[in-house]
Amino acid sequence: MNSEPSWDVYRSFAAVLREGSLSGAARRLGMTQPSIARHIDALEQATGAKLFVRSQRGLSPTDRALALRPHADMLVSAAEALRRSGSGEPDAVAGVVRISASQAVGVKHLPPILVALRRAHPALTIELSLSDEPDDLLQRQADIAVRMFEPRQQALIARHVGHVRLGFHARRDYLDRRGVPITLADLVDHDLIGFDTETRFIRAAMRHLPG
Repeated sequence: MNSEPSWDVYRSFAAVLREGSLSGAARRLGMTQPSIARHIDALEQATGAKLFVRSQRGLSPTDRALALRPHADMLVSAAEALRRSGSGEPDAVAGVVRISASQAVGVKHLPPILVALRRAHPALTIELSLSDEPDDLLQRQADIAVRMFEPRQQALIARHVGHVRLGFHARRDYLDRRGVPITLADLVDHDLIGFDTETRFIRAAMRHLPG
């Protein structure tokens, strides 16, 4: 392909990344599925690389597609900013944002933050997905994930937003009977209530416990 791909090609590419399928991208953009497929073919010809592979979950982006994603996102953001500026609402915050978080974070820490956010931006719609299994942002299962561990995917942008205090707790009468453990080794002789499945968060938390 000798000519530079049009903006529509990049917009279709960003939509397929977000939706994970040609049909989903077509619905999102109000286009036909064959048109989306032609745009992806055109971009693959322009870049000389395969951008998506089919899987049981739909279309999975290749490493080349993930490398292009930040640039496509910037194009979409710039186009949206241009539209808002043209409509006289340059600072408007609106739309749907899906946030993924663990049960503990979503129930205890996020509600007051989200209430304040909605008061400041009433046109913003927030979808809160609570699960102790991390959603895959690259598959667009969520827009923002609040996690207790650092993501490994280089295509994601990570920000440290705060600290959560953790500790071991016991009834006073239990400690009077069994004694107060000082080290992790002392816990061998104590009755413990914990998780039945070791998660990445638990492994990360254990690395910060004193020996």
